[in-house]
Amino acid sequence: MSAAISRFKLPETLDDVPSDIRDAMLAVQEKAGFVPNVFLMLAHRPEEFRAFFAYHDALMERDSDTLTKAEKEMIVVATSARNRCLYCVVAHGALVRIYSKDPLLADNIAINHTVAGLSERHRLMLDFALHSAIELGEFSPHWQTRLEKVGFTLDDCWDIGAIAAFFGMSNRLVTLAGTPPNSEFYLMGRVPKKPDESVRETP
Repeated sequence: MSAAISRFKLPETLDDVPSDIRDAMLAVQEKAGFVPNVFLMLAHRPEEFRAFFAYHDALMERDSDTLTKAEKEMIVVATSARNRCLYCVVAHGALVRIYSKDPLLADNIAINHTVAGLSERHRLMLDFALHSAIELGEFSPHWQTRLEKVGFTLDDCWDIGAIAAFFGMSNRLVTLAGTPPNSEFYLMGRVPKKPDESVRETP
């Protein structure tokens, strides 16, 4: 594995990675066509790899009637941009484009969500996400009332705060390791897919 992926020691080959982690990498490679660099970066500590992706999946893949996949990824992009994490802005920006079917949305959110032409629901969601990620993150009754007025449940409020918190950790780990985004992420979702093309989901 390339030293350019991380400042920290990586397994020499996938054969040196525990079988369950190797299987996870091969599964995402089959779905997306490549292995995201964050998988390779975290592979040097298998127990942390497993814990990281278990929590990632619990947050990002949990079914919700009111918080969509696109909205979850919007939270990641907004908070990661404020944390100056290139990897997460680029990788999750691709998912925002795919889930929202809007090729401009992720870039606008990353620069300044307050002037991105968002709905009141989405602007308030990202305001609260940044409050949770960057400021003290106190969940006051006032925040709860405002979020519920635009359609978020109490469970959604937990999800918004938890996603902001989890990706704050992710941002710092990627920055610590100096892990760059895969080049494939940059073009994903920028050109509308043909009707027979399936959506590729990549953490």
